[in-house]
Order: sequence, then C-alpha cells, then structure tokens
Amino acid sequence: MQASCPQCSQRIVIDDSKVPDRAFSVKCPKCQSVVKFPGRSAGAPEPGGLPEPPAVAPAGPSAEEMRAQLMAQLRREVGESAGASGRALVAIPDRTLAGAITVPLTRQGYGVDTLDDWEEGARLLEQGVYNLVATSRAPAAKGESLFQRMSRLSPEGRRRVFLILIGDEFKTGDGAQAFAVTADLVVNSRDVGSADAVLRSSLAERARLYQVFLDARHRFEVSTG
Repeated sequence: MQASCPQCSQRIVIDDSKVPDRAFSVKCPKCQSVVKFPGRSAGAPEPGGLPEPPAVAPAGPSAEEMRAQLMAQLRREVGESAGASGRALVAIPDRTLAGAITVPLTRQGYGVDTLDDWEEGARLLEQGVYNLVATSRAPAAKGESLFQRMSRLSPEGRRRVFLILIGDEFKTGDGAQAFAVTADLVVNSRDVGSADAVLRSSLAERARLYQVFLDARHRFEVSTG
C-alpha cells in the first residue's frame, strides 16, 4: 500500500503484510506531516486497542523529491545580493526577445532558464529558485501572466527578485516608467541585446538600496543552515 504526503509529496510505501484492517496514520519520514491510510477494510479495531503503526519504508526519490532537492541546491547557489550571479528566469512570448535578453544576463554571470510554461515558472519563483526575472506585460494564453503572479508575491518574496519588464512601450532605463509598473528595470524591445550597461548599473543601485535587508537575510540563512 502506498500514499503521497499532502505536504511534501514524499511517496510512502507500507508493506501490505503490515497493513491493519482499520484506517491508520503515519508520520512522513521527510517532513513529519501526518499521512492517512485507509487500511484493508472498515472492520472493527483489533483486540487490545489501536494497532501499532507499521514501520514506514521510504520509497526511492520521487520526481517531486528530486525537484525539491534541485530547488534547494539552486537556492544555495543564489548570490548574496541582487548584483551577484544567481538564477534568472526569462518568460517572454517572443522567442527572439527571450533569446536576446539571455545574452546580457549571461554576461552578468547569471544562469538563465527560458520557460514556456509560465505556471511552472511562477511556482519555482514562489519557492525562491530565481533572484531575477525578465518578462513582459503580455497576457498569458490562459490564466495569469508571470507579471501578474509576481504582484501577489509576499513583500519579502518580491524583494528577493529583480524584475525586468521588456516591451515596445518602454524607454530603456526610465526610472519613472519602472516605478509605475513596479519593476526594477524597463527595457525597450529594440535594446534587449545591448542592455549590459543599464542592467549592470540598475543591479548595483538596487543592491545598494537593499543592502541592509540582504545582509539580514544572509545572516538568517547562515544561522538556519
């Protein structure tokens, strides 16, 4: 018999010979959440009271567990400030623009992921995998765009991310436009391939503004391992 933890998706396998007739619960060996099993049947309790929970035999790493381990590794690789090398997510419908913005980001030392699945990108973003996002205000084919999802991040989560918005409506490096759309940097579509200078200066300015926050976050992460 097997079930998945509702909290961390760890797959838990119970030897069928040790499964009692009645429903029972065990603790997830990974996150310690309670995982319920239905038992063999809805029969009466065994004589002598409640059955002892069977020993839990963790299954091999599932896809979700491997993803969680990967994300933890990526979070450790994220730089200590917004100006340091880290992980960048590019989510732009126009593949030409997506490829063009990858060039200056790579030159700044970022590892760049280009995703077509914005829902997946938003989920990874919310889990702290990325510290830079380059996207546009273009509506998603279905559901919310990544830009809309970012507006729902917690204040701390939003501070972790340097947001670049790309579009024909922007003047590259215009601070007033960036403030109006709650971005850290706006780039005109024609300038994406040569945005090194404005990107570098914007990252440095943001790092200066958020240095106190970043130092406090680093001390917390070091103290918690």
